[in-house]
Amino acid sequence: MSKLPDEAFRDTIGTIDEEGNRKFIFPKKPSGKFYDYRKWVSYVLLIILVANPFIKINGNQFMMFNVLERRFNIFGFPFWPQDFYLFVISMIVGVVFVILFTVIFGRIFCGWICPQTIFLEMVFRRIEFWIEGDRGAQIRLEKQKWNAEKIRKKTVKWSIFLIISFVIANVFLAYLIGSDELIQMIEDGPQTHISTLFSLFIFTGIFYFIFAWFREQVCIIACPYGRLQGVLLDDKSINVAYDFVRGEKEMGRAKFNKQEDRAASGKGDCVDCKQCVHVCPTGIDIRNGTQLECVNCTACIDECDTIMEGVGLPKGLIRYASEDEIEKNSKFKFTARMKGYSAVLFILIGILAGLLFLRTDVEAVFLRLPGQLFQHKGDNISNIYTFKVINKTNNDFNDIHFKLVGIKGTLKVVGEQDLKVPKQGMKSGTLFVEINQYLLETDKTKLEIEVYDGNKKIETSKTSFLSPRSFD
Repeated sequence: MSKLPDEAFRDTIGTIDEEGNRKFIFPKKPSGKFYDYRKWVSYVLLIILVANPFIKINGNQFMMFNVLERRFNIFGFPFWPQDFYLFVISMIVGVVFVILFTVIFGRIFCGWICPQTIFLEMVFRRIEFWIEGDRGAQIRLEKQKWNAEKIRKKTVKWSIFLIISFVIANVFLAYLIGSDELIQMIEDGPQTHISTLFSLFIFTGIFYFIFAWFREQVCIIACPYGRLQGVLLDDKSINVAYDFVRGEKEMGRAKFNKQEDRAASGKGDCVDCKQCVHVCPTGIDIRNGTQLECVNCTACIDECDTIMEGVGLPKGLIRYASEDEIEKNSKFKFTARMKGYSAVLFILIGILAGLLFLRTDVEAVFLRLPGQLFQHKGDNISNIYTFKVINKTNNDFNDIHFKLVGIKGTLKVVGEQDLKVPKQGMKSGTLFVEINQYLLETDKTKLEIEVYDGNKKIETSKTSFLSPRSFD
């Protein structure tokens, strides 16, 4: 976006020095209108994030991602391994939505919604400001020797960070194994779940490492979304942007001087105070244009508006704007690319809604036993099947039985006669189907089998029945 001739800054990142060593960022504590908005949004999202695994809808955990058992709950809808295609489509919908959102609004997701940013900026850094002070105090503390004051502040900060990381790890575990399972493990005590406790400590260590040391490097180095923006953004995407036309003008930026008429001097409105750099959590200079490290957190907008107000210049030198708006004064337009992504998104949402509507709470599958054709039993032909009944509800099925539909015959379950399927459970077994050979018109007859729980029909499934080609 920037028209500045020096583009050397793009060859490095703000958190690495010339020798390749980590350069720690000590951002100034942000304040202003957008920061207040972000705080409220972050608090609401934090409550949702923590509460999600403990909310139940019809007995189902609101959000759960049990990878080990391949069971997922999304907005209270349970997804079993057999529903994996629905889970995949819902993830694709999410990806397309993020792509569309990025094409229109840039990397606003990172600054306002991303859990990494919310935890780092609204939890860990706020604690850091509270204990160690603002930017200047933190830099002085970092440089001073390890005296009693530094040891006390660092110990308190790191201890609080560790406790919060442990809490986050428990919430994360509730998403993975389920809140009921987690609560049961806590009640049983750590001695009965050593492996889970070990996993919990590993997660705690990972979160502590990320928020106490790695920090903004996650957004710059690890997160693939930052790389995507280079492909998705164009001149019409709205970003946190520096108005270089107004900020530079003919003579470029310069320090503010009360005695001069800045408009007549040809100097830009940027007073080169560098407060936008000091407040940036990733250490960049937004005046250099759109950069990989920028997470659109709006801290530079608030800081610049404060400075502009102080020197009597109009606000909005840094603001949400597209390059076309800044350079050409063009208003936002819904481009063909945006329309294309929107069409794809609506189609996928329609497909997902239709599949969810057609999805049943019970799934029954009847498959002929591999390697077996049919058997003669007097005038009857017999086929052997394996069956599987999956109960996706939160009610137990205590009297499962099957009935043939559309053709006279007998159906016999091998072994256990009183079939029960627990809630969120599955039952499998073997059964025989016998049909009089004179009722069969082809060598491959389509069968319908109804599944009942007591007197209530809960599912209908289809399969095929093999028989000889002729009965002469």
